[in-house]
Amino acid sequence: MGRAFEFRKARKMKRWSNMAKTFTRIGREIIIAVKESGPDPYSNSRLRAIIQNAKAANMPKDNIERAIKKASEKSTDNFKEILLEGYAPHGIAILVEAATDNNNRTVANIRSYFNKCEGNLATSGSVEFLFNNLCFFQIKNAGIDTEELELDLIDFGIVDFNSQNDEINITANFEDFGSLQKEIERRGLDIISSEFEREAINVKSIKEDQKIVVDKLINLIDEDDDVQNVYHDMG
Repeated sequence: MGRAFEFRKARKMKRWSNMAKTFTRIGREIIIAVKESGPDPYSNSRLRAIIQNAKAANMPKDNIERAIKKASEKSTDNFKEILLEGYAPHGIAILVEAATDNNNRTVANIRSYFNKCEGNLATSGSVEFLFNNLCFFQIKNAGIDTEELELDLIDFGIVDFNSQNDEINITANFEDFGSLQKEIERRGLDIISSEFEREAINVKSIKEDQKIVVDKLINLIDEDDDVQNVYHDMG
């Protein structure tokens, strides 16, 4: 279980290493959340989670407030969330989460990356079933009885619980996000970050030279402005 958390943390740190791209992604998430459920984070649980993540990524408070205000304006473009599925060379499954104001542009771009790297963009449903859809919370451990907390949270759908140093990492099924978030907040626990994750059910091992080819495709996709997250089942 520890390795899974370390992998997630490393992937998040890599994603956050490019702050400009990170802030753009968070800005789009804010727009989607505000357009869906309004600008008040107290009544909009998804927006509340995004704000927590923005702070964890060191996004300035002014930037966050400006993004929320902009999202509330009718003139602001609507971004649609889309999920694209495909296969990289050597049978590696890839899921792409994007937020776009131009669906045709995004699909065309992602297809071109697959084609350049001898992969193929697949039809909807071809890959998604190979991944679990999860939510992930990272909270501060300030003298918490972790064994008791883990037992208490079992009723809220947690599937993994891990305590390392001053952090507690909690994983649950996607559909349990709202109830788990409310319970953590009800207990007054300090949420560092929370996000949705797609985790490969089975991981494929391939040779190092094959990984280089697959990594090239993953990096191409990840650099696209419309892409929010890229998931794969490569070990």
